[in-house]
Amino acid sequence: MKVKNISFRTIWPTADNTAVEIIDQTKLPHIFTTLRLDTMRDAERAIREMQVRGAPLIGVTAAYGVALAMRDHASDAALAATCSVLLASRPTAVNLRWGVEKMRDFLAPLAESERAVAAWQEAARIADEDVAINAAIGKYGCDIIRAIHQKKGGMVNILTHCNAGWLATVDWGTALAPVYTAFDAGIPLHVWVDETRPRNQGASLTAWELGQHGVPHTVIADNTGGHLMQHGMVDMAIVGCDRVTARGDVCNKIGTYLKALAAHDNGVPFYVALPTPTIDWTLRDGVKEIPIEERAAEEVTHIAGLCDDGQVRTVRLTPQGSRAANYGFDVTPARLVTGLITERGVVKAEAGAMWVLQ
Repeated sequence: MKVKNISFRTIWPTADNTAVEIIDQTKLPHIFTTLRLDTMRDAERAIREMQVRGAPLIGVTAAYGVALAMRDHASDAALAATCSVLLASRPTAVNLRWGVEKMRDFLAPLAESERAVAAWQEAARIADEDVAINAAIGKYGCDIIRAIHQKKGGMVNILTHCNAGWLATVDWGTALAPVYTAFDAGIPLHVWVDETRPRNQGASLTAWELGQHGVPHTVIADNTGGHLMQHGMVDMAIVGCDRVTARGDVCNKIGTYLKALAAHDNGVPFYVALPTPTIDWTLRDGVKEIPIEERAAEEVTHIAGLCDDGQVRTVRLTPQGSRAANYGFDVTPARLVTGLITERGVVKAEAGAMWVLQ
């Protein structure tokens, strides 16, 4: 994807292949800046502090974190310790575990002297694989958008929640990959962008990247989606996810469940776009089994924005002394999901259909 007409990925190796660089997503949309990650601890901090975010990108950043660690210490003990630190950085996204375990399984049989070079090459391969996966998701999702356009004619209105665009992956995105593919193919479309409180990933990240690509979009308050659906202003919803269970329950940013309920009540197709590594085949009941991350209360009580003097400042929204709860995710039961858009095609969110993805 592009930033000011310059092609970017969200993570890439430095020219001398000694480190990686990332887009610091905590500064968007008002400041576009990049960060250099020289060590595994840099990668761990970038994941924990959400300088990188989105399940696929977290997994790739973790893979590069392992590779960076292997350059300094490549023993079995160092590999085990590295994986342990990275796995603890974010508890919800299964891609983090997938990326770390993929690197560990790849490196464990190798001699210590081989691990540094091999780890760097494997992390780069995982990054390229993510791009290919997301491009395929875009193709299958575009077919759905095209079918809606052919049936109704005119503009296709798509609602999305949180950010599952190219900023959440290495490139293309998951939920937004079909949008970009369809837009580039000339299908007229418009995206309703949920602000996605409390971190405002929709208002700050989704709106920013759609704008950079020229896709028509409108930012809405999180509680607006149901009203739009009641009045026939949403043709489909597409969201990403951080984890999907073996029977199709979907864990995504807090507020997704409410959108799925509204879509179900109004007959609006509700799709979830994901790479197959996001499926956690060890879990079935998402509500009972998926750990839900609780983040800092300050994300609810405070908000950052661009002031009239051009400075980005943080202000308090709530009264002093009021407690705030900050659950990062919720679980949408499979019965509310129209289909899962994957790199291998579109399947129903049910165990009997999902087995083909294993």
